[in-house]
Amino acid sequence: MSTSTSGHALPEPSATRSRSVPRDWLFPPRPAEPGTVTTRRERRAIVAELVIVFAITLGMAGVQSLLSLLDALLRPEGLGEQAVAINSSRSALGLLDLAQQLVNILRLFAWGALGAYLLWRGGIALRSVGLRGDRIGGDCAGGAGMAALIGIPGLGLYLLAHSLGLNLSVQPSTLGDAWWRAPVLVLSAVGNSFAEEMLVVGYLLTRLRQLGLRENGALWLSAVLRGSYHLYQGFGGFVGNVIMGLVYGRVWQRTNRLWALVVGHALIDVVAFLGYALLRERVGWLP
Repeated sequence: MSTSTSGHALPEPSATRSRSVPRDWLFPPRPAEPGTVTTRRERRAIVAELVIVFAITLGMAGVQSLLSLLDALLRPEGLGEQAVAINSSRSALGLLDLAQQLVNILRLFAWGALGAYLLWRGGIALRSVGLRGDRIGGDCAGGAGMAALIGIPGLGLYLLAHSLGLNLSVQPSTLGDAWWRAPVLVLSAVGNSFAEEMLVVGYLLTRLRQLGLRENGALWLSAVLRGSYHLYQGFGGFVGNVIMGLVYGRVWQRTNRLWALVVGHALIDVVAFLGYALLRERVGWLP
């Protein structure tokens, strides 16, 4: 056995490895985070980048969603008497409809990729925002847990808000019974989850950290942005998604595991999209 100069025995490498404790999924050591940007030029560049990115992605969707809600409020019928579809046909011709659905899904993935690329181009390792390939099983299990945590109460909140006349009837899918409906709905769910979690959590919260914004303030800003582009659904959709944003954003701030959020969000949307398509004409409790 080797010894140190002070005469104390050094542990064997094998013994050291045997005493290591597996990292818990909720509290793994975080990768190095980007430091706060201090120069005025760089700070202005980050602010300009944020404005541009969200002006062409989810920020603009939030403005359009607000206008949609105002239009619904000004109609003679109440919110509960109106309906809005998330996945609807875009053409009367089946193949053209499929092509347009796929183009819209590709746009969602491109939005998420834009956020990832800008961080990478700015010298930030994507591992540091949670796009890591290790522990996929843990991310899937954590995502499933968060899907249940958000999805079940979220359905109850939606039904309550609709019964109170504060929400439109949300139709997750009004696509016809085409052969491609199920895979398109799954791809749409994954595209939505990747675009939202990458931009509103991974990208936005990282940039706000660089600007020196406090974690709680950044969390609320991210959550309200998430709620804003769901305003077209009504007030229940806004509140429910703000709550989701607070939970998902805090999990990311504590763990830096973005894939878990993507998995959880995708599961919620897959269940909503496919479940509604299968049940809308078979049950009476769905608005």
